[in-house]
Amino acid sequence: MSPRKTASKKASESFSIADSLIEAFAINNRVNEYLVRAVPDPAWSAKPPDGKGRNIAAIFAHIHNVRGMWLKACLGEADIPEKLDRLTCTKDDVVRALEQSRQALAGVLRRSLDLDGRIHGFKPDAGAFLGYLVAHDAHHRGQITMLARQLGHPISQSAMFGMWEWGKR
Repeated sequence: MSPRKTASKKASESFSIADSLIEAFAINNRVNEYLVRAVPDPAWSAKPPDGKGRNIAAIFAHIHNVRGMWLKACLGEADIPEKLDRLTCTKDDVVRALEQSRQALAGVLRRSLDLDGRIHGFKPDAGAFLGYLVAHDAHHRGQITMLARQLGHPISQSAMFGMWEWGKR
């Protein structure tokens, strides 16, 4: 076998799709944290311009609380992080809670990926579940950035670009 083929084989043998998917979810969470920190303080709990819907703090609480809903569906009552109060949560509360729910979901994903790829209560499989989780977070990140702009406190341009720098997160 040529050295090039040997190197390719070694590289492919050392790559773990399970590890890669778990890391992608961790990066997604670090992007969430990056956005939490980038939200201007006056925008954090300001009411939406039309007075309806969630404010930015409540949207972040929703992201964490939905993760908890999925953990409950997958695990029952065991080791579910506490819900966040959408009316009182701080940036530090959100960062802490998102990390807790990320760790718990990473455990669910790891077990699923190491076994048969199934997620209790979710179809079709662990890959789709991860896609759902990342899409849900990304949808709400878009809402948050738009709401901050509507409130007159836009997310900085550097932070907007920074959310796409997954290789740095």
